Amino acid sequence: MAGFGSNLLILLLLFQNICLGFRSPLSIFKRYKDISASLPNECLGSDQPVISFGLSDFALDIRMPAVTPKQSDTYLCMSVPLPVDDEAYVVDFKPHASMDTVHHMLLFGCNEPSSTENYWDCDEGTCKDKSNILYAWARNAPPTRLPKGVGFRVGGETGSRYFVLQVHYGDVSAFRDKHKDCSGVTLHLTHQKQPLIAGMYLMMSVNTVIPPGKKVVDADIACHYKRSPMHLFAYRVHTHRLGKVVSGYRVRNGQWTLIGRQSPQLPQAFYPVQYPVDISYDDILAARCVFSGEGRTTETHIGGTANDEMCNFYIMYYMEAKHAVSYMTCTQNTNPEMFRNIPQEANIPIPVKSDVMKMMHGHHEETKDSDTSSLLQQDKKEDILDQDFHIEEAVEWTGLDLKLGQVSGLALDPENNLVVFHRGDHVWDENSFDSKFVYQQRGLGPIEQNTIIVLNPSNAKLLHSTGKSLFYLPHGLSVDKNGNYWVTDVALHQVFKLGAKDKEPLLTLGVPLQPGSDKNHFCQPTDVAVDPITGSIYVADGYCNSRIIQFSPNGLYVMQWGEESSLDRSGPGQFRIPHSLALIPDLSQLCVADRENGRIQCFRLETGEFTGEIKHKAFGRELFAVSYGPGGLLFAVNGMPYPGETESVKGFVMNFSTGEIIDTFIPLRKSFEMPHDIVASEDRTVFVGDVHAKAVWKFASVEKMEHRSVKKAGIEVQETKESETVAEARLKNKPEARDPLKNKQHLVQQTSSTGVSFVLITTLLIIPVVILLVILVFIRWRKPTVYGADGERKLDSSSGRILGRLRGK
Repeated sequence: MAGFGSNLLILLLLFQNICLGFRSPLSIFKRYKDISASLPNECLGSDQPVISFGLSDFALDIRMPAVTPKQSDTYLCMSVPLPVDDEAYVVDFKPHASMDTVHHMLLFGCNEPSSTENYWDCDEGTCKDKSNILYAWARNAPPTRLPKGVGFRVGGETGSRYFVLQVHYGDVSAFRDKHKDCSGVTLHLTHQKQPLIAGMYLMMSVNTVIPPGKKVVDADIACHYKRSPMHLFAYRVHTHRLGKVVSGYRVRNGQWTLIGRQSPQLPQAFYPVQYPVDISYDDILAARCVFSGEGRTTETHIGGTANDEMCNFYIMYYMEAKHAVSYMTCTQNTNPEMFRNIPQEANIPIPVKSDVMKMMHGHHEETKDSDTSSLLQQDKKEDILDQDFHIEEAVEWTGLDLKLGQVSGLALDPENNLVVFHRGDHVWDENSFDSKFVYQQRGLGPIEQNTIIVLNPSNAKLLHSTGKSLFYLPHGLSVDKNGNYWVTDVALHQVFKLGAKDKEPLLTLGVPLQPGSDKNHFCQPTDVAVDPITGSIYVADGYCNSRIIQFSPNGLYVMQWGEESSLDRSGPGQFRIPHSLALIPDLSQLCVADRENGRIQCFRLETGEFTGEIKHKAFGRELFAVSYGPGGLLFAVNGMPYPGETESVKGFVMNFSTGEIIDTFIPLRKSFEMPHDIVASEDRTVFVGDVHAKAVWKFASVEKMEHRSVKKAGIEVQETKESETVAEARLKNKPEARDPLKNKQHLVQQTSSTGVSFVLITTLLIIPVVILLVILVFIRWRKPTVYGADGERKLDSSSGRILGRLRGK
């Protein structure tokens, strides 16, 4: 069988070469044998480093040949020849590495490697000729997909003939057991001509000096672009320990357009350019790195060691094939004066936790005696999105027993206490406004109860209350970093800033009881948010206007954006009731719950530029509120379904980066009627306020494994119909199920005898083991030659060897 498989592979490769007109029909197989001889079996992802799958496509496995670095910050290189003579295109990258072992990997393309050895120290160089960066990986970073029809060109008359893999081993404590490392990457190549060619543009400062103790140091880079148009689709930032933020821009006719902005102390992946940016002839590409020399006693220069610094902004782009250039650099600042007009966001550091900064680059200036593995585990837990949890109602919460009016707004103050904004004895109904949005029930006077109440988040005990005789119809609420309350009143058409102990507003925006759409008037404003970094005020306005307005910290109008959606189309920046705001200061973004369009839209704080939307069928037609939580999570609640629709009202937990729904949740006591606002704390405790149920629910996150092993006491003891709903919610998290008969059958199964449960559990444990054994036997028999179907490409890095004088960089 093995001989038959080998013969079949040879025939397939020969047929492929003939069909494609290779100059040397046996070249790919000859080179395959050469590579096979050079790599130990333990370092191959399969039995073959070259894997053919189809007449035009093949995969190339590039791995370190079982190396064991002897000291930290070791850079090792190895090369692999392109196993074909004709032109090919790299369209996919599949990394094989772990951040526990490898700090970063870089893949270069060139015509002659610096060494012919099996592997070598990268201090000897990577390539003898010009090298092009094709791929980069670091810190288990998320994948960046090449757009369809885009590939890195290799081989032929102009493409690279060799691949050189550089691996940076940051901390060799992972090699205490003397194991051998086989990290690398599998390339998916095709002979099908790609109309668009990928390339890398590197902006890099080479002469920055950071004085000791200086708080802010800017490193600026700018070059005129003098080539054919290119389209940007990903970016990456890189500095060492002193870098605070790196930003890149296109400057055209004096207008600055953001390409990307990120903290270099976060995972240095290639992040997608969220808003398409094209570069034309004579545009300017500009970048700024912000450093701080605090804590240093000597000058810091550009270099590749732990005590040096770097300022890099990488851009991945594609161009039309006939004009394509695979690699470009910019290392100067052609116009220092222009940086006087750089957007303010480029100067605002993105805060990062100190333990992340210590471990980010694999340098050990301050952590040599620490346990690296434990720090990595802490880093993963706190700063890499953990999706293995579930949101469930905290049934011990007594907040449901509070006597509240219509709950319109929720927030958490700096002490993490829950702040509730409610309407007391006032209600918003069909008689509240006329056709011109003028409030019709002024004769009732303002609400005589305290409309703002502060609760202990653990036991719902009342801590403080205020807001008596100030408001008519409360709506939105937020709390700034100083503990001030910011609220909106849809009847007064105003926004207020109120101190926690003040009876009169500290700041008022809008004209009382007068709706309007100019700079001084609102029309039923729905929500307000305050940037903790800049103090800028953002107002969602509102039910009868469709805009977001920015004010300065002292209440002066700055700008606005947005317009009303048309009946048949809802484009970027168009709203049908911008109902709730979620400010994400670390990313300089503002997300808006576009209620009647059933979606979340996000914008850049400084410019109002649209960055993307999140929309799911599960939202239904309405999405009422959105909140951002640390760790990259978005929390949201939708509205009740329209007649004939099946999507139920519930809460959502989403990955902010991808928009993916991680979890959904519903109450176990009472039911959502019109959940109006949502807020989440750092420990993923979630509160939901309902305007119709006049209630506030508390939900807590539980680990999914713990959730699955929870004793089913609530199912076994409770006998009411409510317990049936509890069982369904706890076990399946599918609130749509409403069939009482099915629920009762489900309960009977759960409360069946111990013997039956034991047999069932034993059977379920045995079946996967048997299936796994069968799969292993089948794999051993077939020796699969398939590259893999997930098609994920990871394009992220730490800087590689760009300039020969910068060691390993």
